[in-house]
Amino acid sequence: MYDAIIVGARCAGASLAMMLAQRGLRVLLLDRAKFPSDKPLSTHGVLKTGGAVLKRLGLLPRVIASNCPPIRTCLLDPGPFEVMLESPSVGGVDAMYAPRRYVLDTVLVEGATGAGAELRERVAVTELVWEGEGAEARVVGVRGHDLETEAPIEERGRIVIGADGVHSLVARLVKAPRYEEIPLLTGVYWSYWEGVPIETGLEMHMRPGRMIGLVSTNDGLTNVGVYFPVAEFERFKSDVEGNFFANLEQHVPEIHERVRAGRKAVRWLGTGYQPNFFRKPHGLGWALVGDASSHHDSANPSGISYAFVDAERLAAAIDDGLGGRRPLADALADYERQRNERWLPHYHFLTKMLELDKPPSPEMMGLLGRVAEDPKGIGAQFLGLVEGDDACYGLLQPMDP
Repeated sequence: MYDAIIVGARCAGASLAMMLAQRGLRVLLLDRAKFPSDKPLSTHGVLKTGGAVLKRLGLLPRVIASNCPPIRTCLLDPGPFEVMLESPSVGGVDAMYAPRRYVLDTVLVEGATGAGAELRERVAVTELVWEGEGAEARVVGVRGHDLETEAPIEERGRIVIGADGVHSLVARLVKAPRYEEIPLLTGVYWSYWEGVPIETGLEMHMRPGRMIGLVSTNDGLTNVGVYFPVAEFERFKSDVEGNFFANLEQHVPEIHERVRAGRKAVRWLGTGYQPNFFRKPHGLGWALVGDASSHHDSANPSGISYAFVDAERLAAAIDDGLGGRRPLADALADYERQRNERWLPHYHFLTKMLELDKPPSPEMMGLLGRVAEDPKGIGAQFLGLVEGDDACYGLLQPMDP
């Protein structure tokens, strides 16, 4: 019998496994992949809020040592002006990082196993094991099979955690309801480029109906992405390369020249399915974390940081509940409340920014004007707000000057 079985061994699952194992719990971590394993359709920004968690886990030096450059400034270009911004430090971390997922996820998995968690790779979970009936039914384990041998697997645990992403099987099987849903907002296509250095490490260019981002990652590569209203996804998809460069040339000609002079290092990557929702993240014998718990448009760069911060809160709740210091149901209810208090203001602020088919609101334009006038004060707070630093949430009340 395990104390915790975690389905999904990437950002949320592996970090949670490490935290629980450090507390002395017996943890089983399951994933379909074999690590190192990339996750191409994923953002990979570890903002300062997430970096502070990695620092507490002792893993941030390994990310830094992976040839991943620190990003301490951001070029914000909403059109009428350009401004260089630097956000406040969080938990002693003064830079964000954007490691490739095959780098970051491997660091996390090795951290989890090093802390004592048991990892089983190439395992497909297909069912949950239940005890009881009706409203008293409780999850007590998982069933599945080894993807290479087809051998059946069944394991029992005191709690089963779904860290298995936006399409979470665990969430589907427990019928976890969604709330705070917002319709699909953007489509995106991006790739990684050699020979396209960016001095600041991060650039955000905002234009009517478009958002164009550049971020430095491992091995001297730069991720360049074009976001657009989701209704345009099929048209954009019909000629990805042509539309990608046409957008750069029209909206940011200088970036177009830089990217044309570089070399595309991987295939085109893109998606038109980026749902925005929160799920009820707990019930009898189960919990959710990471994208299984809440998901949002990838132009909101905080998904990995959401996962790390929420894993920290969930680890404390599970430890309290299984350790008998308080009822597990109460601890998990507090986990949901704390998650919502921390992230809902940030979620609603950024989803409003990502309504690319609408002009910016007067309040948003007023805030951007204040950023231009005071880049070291209001501008630093604005970038901190975009990064999910709750110390900067006061900027939302009110937004107009």
